[in-house]
Amino acid sequence: MTNVIGFGNISNSFHFFGGHLLAKKQSSAEKAFAQSEVRRLHNKAIKSECRTAVKQFVEAVQKKEQAVAQAKLKDLVGKLDSARSKGVLTRNAVSRKKSRMTKLYNVSFAAPVAK
Repeated sequence: MTNVIGFGNISNSFHFFGGHLLAKKQSSAEKAFAQSEVRRLHNKAIKSECRTAVKQFVEAVQKKEQAVAQAKLKDLVGKLDSARSKGVLTRNAVSRKKSRMTKLYNVSFAAPVAK
């Protein structure tokens, strides 16, 4: 048998410059931790956007800028609904926040009652 490649020592054929070509197997716990970290950072960014939108809306209401506040409220509701659809915030939390912000808008910009 001359120059015939056998399968006797297959592990030697996978070495390249002293390193093994096969990937090191990651444990399921390590993979789960890596996935949860990615999700945590993604959710954190979405929650931060929602909090920023709330602050901007409240600031517009305090300055008595009705048109700006109305636009900020619409933006806020969209961000909250988006966070809900992505599973970042719960249904009740979103409903509560939307209700409180809408109530703040209505109370702040209600037409004065004639006496």
